[in-house]
Amino acid sequence: MIDEFAKGDLHGRLRRDRKALLWKLDGLSEYDARRPLTATGTNLLGLVEHVATVEARYFGEVFDRPSPEPLPRWQDSDGSDLWAAEDETRGQIIGFYRRTREHSDATINELPLDAPGHVPWWPEPYPNTNLFAIMVHALGESIRHAGHADIPREGLDGRTGLRAEHEKQIDEEARAAHCAKIEQAARSAAPIEA
Repeated sequence: MIDEFAKGDLHGRLRRDRKALLWKLDGLSEYDARRPLTATGTNLLGLVEHVATVEARYFGEVFDRPSPEPLPRWQDSDGSDLWAAEDETRGQIIGFYRRTREHSDATINELPLDAPGHVPWWPEPYPNTNLFAIMVHALGESIRHAGHADIPREGLDGRTGLRAEHEKQIDEEARAAHCAKIEQAARSAAPIEA
């Protein structure tokens, strides 16, 4: 009973964060969805592609249920899943993510939480694991990257939040006053360090 509750809760949270990540692309131009928005090149479409690749590996290869999507061998991973190449369309990447989610959901639905898995890229003594641990890991990855997507999206147009239905109208004046208050607190605290 507790296993099904835990599995359902983890799966529900994973689904929630998948939606949040895709929502970060809503209304953006091709350029804004692809351009580097941090010093390391983080971009929104690349985050979606990366999370799709992560799920494809963890809910596919780990349980000997290879993804139907073509993936390079994990040993050959070169970071190219972290950004969208010019010949990859937004539709292709979102389609890859959706098909990967379906494959991941099938693995989650068909296997018990204690189903054994093997993660060859994890160091000893960790490669032998189970579905529960992989669900927790994948949820962590999804949360982490959905959180990464929050900052660049806010920087592009000020939009924030987990879901469109919770988004509030941006009050630029209130936001500027809030930031000014935080800036003043930071400046006032600076002499404390010395």
